[in-house]
Amino acid sequence: MDLIYKSTRNNNETATASEAILKGLANEGGLFVPERIPKLETSLSELSSMDYRGVAYEVMKLFLTDFTEEELKHCINSAYDKKFDIPEIARLVKEDGAHYLELFHGATIAFKDMALSILPYLLTTSARKNHVKNEIVILTATSGDTGKAALAGFADVPGTRIIVFYPKNGVSPIQEKQMVTQRGDNTSVIGIHGNFDDAQTGVKKMFSDAALAEEMNQAGFQFSSANSINIGRLVPQIVYYVYSYVTLLAKGEITEGENINVVVPTGNFGNILAASYAKEMGVPIAKLICASNENKVLYDFFETGCYDKNREFILTSSPSMDILISSNLERLIYQAAGRDADKNRAFMADLNEKGAYTITDDMRNQMKDFYGNYASEEETAKAIKEMYEKTGYIMDTHTAVASAVYKKYLAASGDETKTVIASTASPYKFTRSVMNAIDPAYDKQTDFELVDELCRLSGVKVPQAIEDIRSAPVLHDTVCEKEDMCREVKKILGILK
Repeated sequence: MDLIYKSTRNNNETATASEAILKGLANEGGLFVPERIPKLETSLSELSSMDYRGVAYEVMKLFLTDFTEEELKHCINSAYDKKFDIPEIARLVKEDGAHYLELFHGATIAFKDMALSILPYLLTTSARKNHVKNEIVILTATSGDTGKAALAGFADVPGTRIIVFYPKNGVSPIQEKQMVTQRGDNTSVIGIHGNFDDAQTGVKKMFSDAALAEEMNQAGFQFSSANSINIGRLVPQIVYYVYSYVTLLAKGEITEGENINVVVPTGNFGNILAASYAKEMGVPIAKLICASNENKVLYDFFETGCYDKNREFILTSSPSMDILISSNLERLIYQAAGRDADKNRAFMADLNEKGAYTITDDMRNQMKDFYGNYASEEETAKAIKEMYEKTGYIMDTHTAVASAVYKKYLAASGDETKTVIASTASPYKFTRSVMNAIDPAYDKQTDFELVDELCRLSGVKVPQAIEDIRSAPVLHDTVCEKEDMCREVKKILGILK
């Protein structure tokens, strides 16, 4: 039986999986959610004997029910191949009492590769299934990692164009260099004067602009999204939480049915929501530990039940989490509100108009599996330094936020449940912040001197993604005001009047 997707803001708006992937965002700014979370049909012990591709198929077939077996396996096998530098695709590393799930072995050395390697295949398959004739324009806002991973995934994919907006002064030097050197005749990268929330708001505004959609349609274009608002991004992320559990099982670290905890550094809430969905599918996850940096809007939400973005936006050393509007939280709010689109729409209206909303005690009670905390800049740097000095293992700044929050949870709860920490980026992506945490004297060196020093310290080969940008020319140098984002899109598509 096909799994139907509904909009979080209108229960009458439904879509098949392929329609939801194509559209990206529902009408009225809603997000598509499955009408129910399917249960795993294969036992955890059976899954533990499969490779990543096998687990991916067993998970994704339950969500993408209008894809044939042949179509879905083609998407999976095309995505999870030699683009990843290890055969297992994702790796679990045990360090200092926790299992670090390394999600950064893809082409752009960040966890976004896990979903954005497959999204172009899901999207083009969806277009064929739905007889789409228009060229698909992928419109994306990034806080640093989604942009490069999406650009790499969609570069020169026939029938698509991709336009990425990023905060000009809100990403790491390596992240920016990765984006602005991107090759591909169908790729465009634009910096904006503003922060990630400004970029994301501008993109959402274009998605919900009916007049713009008609104008584009007349010119043979239609929008879709590579952000985690697209269900085609979220479903592949569920896979690696299932995979991490069955890998622990295969290694004999846990017994079947034994609970684990999961720690996720998150800003937009998609990565931890995927872990929550894995739990609902039947993976024995006890606590979902939500780790924030100093932009601790999610921590405050779990503490008080009030989501309030009316605060200072702080630029941190973990820029992919520098977010005050956590888009994917809406999916959890909708679920906790009894899948009542009217209630959810009212909360989102309050967020839009007042910058804040407060959920009911009953809704908070439904989120009791979540624990929120945050790490300051000082605590993040300390976590990197201490881990290196204790074990020789070097974490990036986002993983360090998660590691620091895990230590806080452990101290507060005494909960010794075996724990998986999502390691969301290679330290090479944030070399300066990582090396300065180990020793501030490193700050005198250039970015690529630091890359070579990190290689020497860690014993980990410099990833190809970094080697590729050492001397790559800048191909994208457009910067605009946040108010001019739509104008830039029209200019790229040749429909500016």
